[in-house]
Amino acid sequence: MALLDGTTSATTAASGASVAARSEAKLKDDLNKFLNLLVTQLKHQDPLDPMDATEFTSQLVQFASVEQQIHQNANLEKLIALQQNSQISSLVNYIGMGVEATGQKVPLENGAAIFTYTNPSNVAKSTINIVNGQGATVYSVDADRTVGKHAFSWDGRDKNGILQPDGDYTVVVTAQDRDGKILPIEYTVFGRVTGASAENGNVSLFMGRDIQVPIDKVKSVTR
Repeated sequence: MALLDGTTSATTAASGASVAARSEAKLKDDLNKFLNLLVTQLKHQDPLDPMDATEFTSQLVQFASVEQQIHQNANLEKLIALQQNSQISSLVNYIGMGVEATGQKVPLENGAAIFTYTNPSNVAKSTINIVNGQGATVYSVDADRTVGKHAFSWDGRDKNGILQPDGDYTVVVTAQDRDGKILPIEYTVFGRVTGASAENGNVSLFMGRDIQVPIDKVKSVTR
């Protein structure tokens, strides 16, 4: 998880800059080899039949064109880094805020995990299952079977009443119609923002210990 300390954007910028630097270093090496070869050929050319300058002039023009492209790429990388720094600065404001986001991973914090599930229609049978990080179902209960959106708050206790540790859990609602067909369920989860990242144009918030939420999945923000 990348916290909002500017590390992510700085690392990305450094990585981008190193690409341009490596390209420029290789270009200089190739150019030096070409010039050395050219000088050698000029020294040993036949004065009565001098070399045609057209070919090596064309190659020099190509080197100049590649060098210009590398410099343009380096400038573009700098602009991207500046944009990411701007994104980081704006994302700082989200830390500590509560968000509702689309998804099934929900943080259990201080003995509470809150989420919603939406039934596409009335269902014949429906069960809420809470799954821990090891893939074990720690809690199950009958869900609301009516059509629409329903909120649920889990107190963090398993089926034996034992309080589970704070962390990231997954909610799975299994809903069936009268024919036993599994119905699609939409979910939203609630949590407090603990960090964020802006890498390669992808902006995400984090909640809980390591739940990554793409910014376009955030539905609402509360203080």
